[in-house]
Amino acid sequence: MAELENPGVMPKLIAFLSALLERVAESNDLTRRVTTQSQSDSVFHGLSRPSITIQSYLERIYKYANCSSSCFVVAYVYLDRFTHRQPSLPINSFNVHRLLITSVMTAAKFLDDLYYNNAYYAKVGGISTKEMNLLELDFLFGLGFDLNVTPNTFHAYFSYLQKEMTLLQPLSLVVVPPRSVITFNDEEASHQKQQQQLAV
Repeated sequence: MAELENPGVMPKLIAFLSALLERVAESNDLTRRVTTQSQSDSVFHGLSRPSITIQSYLERIYKYANCSSSCFVVAYVYLDRFTHRQPSLPINSFNVHRLLITSVMTAAKFLDDLYYNNAYYAKVGGISTKEMNLLELDFLFGLGFDLNVTPNTFHAYFSYLQKEMTLLQPLSLVVVPPRSVITFNDEEASHQKQQQQLAV
């Protein structure tokens, strides 16, 4: 999408995605402490919370991965799909960083013609190559190898992100672009509803 190529969009997208994931992780951390709801530990679960913030981590990935901007939207789609297919593995502060590096790497491999190997992404993510390989494998199985993102699904997720980013801007700085009428089929409507649930 042309909007993603605008140099001012990616910093806003990264800030919004990190804020969204921070809220989700905090909410799930609280749920885990308050209830006895079983949440499995997985290969994504770290022994301790990483000291780097989610926003700094996403900025690091963006700076060094050199993947297309679309990869970050597709990575968000993958995270949404993963959490719905793996309800016993909700995003929390112990797994969000590993899920992020894995989802961006997977998106880059699926979308981009040129991408770095797992060893490079492991260095960017601050983990070993062996761990990166294991995370990728577990992530793919967790997604059921459902990597294709249709243009309509991509547009639905990106439109949602754009709308939410616009709402976060101060009113004096908001420029409202002309809207076109968008109709969703059942798949996109379902993903839109799932996104709203993820954002809550």
